[in-house]
Parts: sequence; C-alpha cells; structure tokens
Amino acid sequence: MQFRITHSAIDNTAWREALCDARCGAYAAFEGWVRNHHAGRPVLGLHYDCYPELAEHEGGRILAEAMTRFDIIDARCIHRVGDCSIGDMAVWVGVSAAHREAAFAACRWVIDEVKARVPIWKRERYADGDSLWREA
Repeated sequence: MQFRITHSAIDNTAWREALCDARCGAYAAFEGWVRNHHAGRPVLGLHYDCYPELAEHEGGRILAEAMTRFDIIDARCIHRVGDCSIGDMAVWVGVSAAHREAAFAACRWVIDEVKARVPIWKRERYADGDSLWREA
C-alpha cells in the first residue's frame, strides 16, 4: 500500500504492476483527469497545491483503512500537484483483490475519501482570465 504526491505527469504503469499478485483475480482503477469546464465556466487548466507530508500521511491512513474495510490485497494512490493542463491525469487509484466486488468497492471508497480528507487544493484558471481556489 502506498500513497504519493508528485510534481510530474502520472505514469500509472509501474503503479499498476506493483499491484500484481498471484492471489489476485481482480484489479480496479480510477483515473481523474483535468476537464475543460466547471459549473458552466470554461476552464483552461488547474494548479494543485498541498502540504506534502500531511497529504501523504493522510493518504496513507486512507489506504490502511481500505485494507481493513475491504477484502483486498493491495491499494495504491498517486496525486499530482503543480500546473496541470486539460486532459492531464491528476489522480490515480488502483486496488487489487481476489474478487472484483471488493476491488470495485475499495477503489470507489479510496477516491471518495482522498477527495474528502486529503488536504489538496486546486486553483482553476478560467477562460475569462479569472481564477479561483477550490478544495480538490
């Protein structure tokens, strides 16, 4: 289990491979991408910021909780910070389990908890030149 903050583009290949285990019959993943709109306003890009040590600590706690709540083998998450363009992957969650039900449920729970509990903020840059900080 591992949670990381990165300033680089997310390449989930190694993260997915780390979940491979002979006990697993299922893998579920979530990719969060930067979209070009929010609340009816055109968005040009985002800037994510966080307190890395606190974000990684809380993210680790979430993954540890997932391991006890769900019948899973492993769970991983990486979240990007810094400037992101439309279409960039901002967050990735992967879960491996013996069965798909647990993998799907845990993956959904992890991303929901990351959004609710990990102190990451985003500044949306709008087409009209305005920008606004929001909780990620």
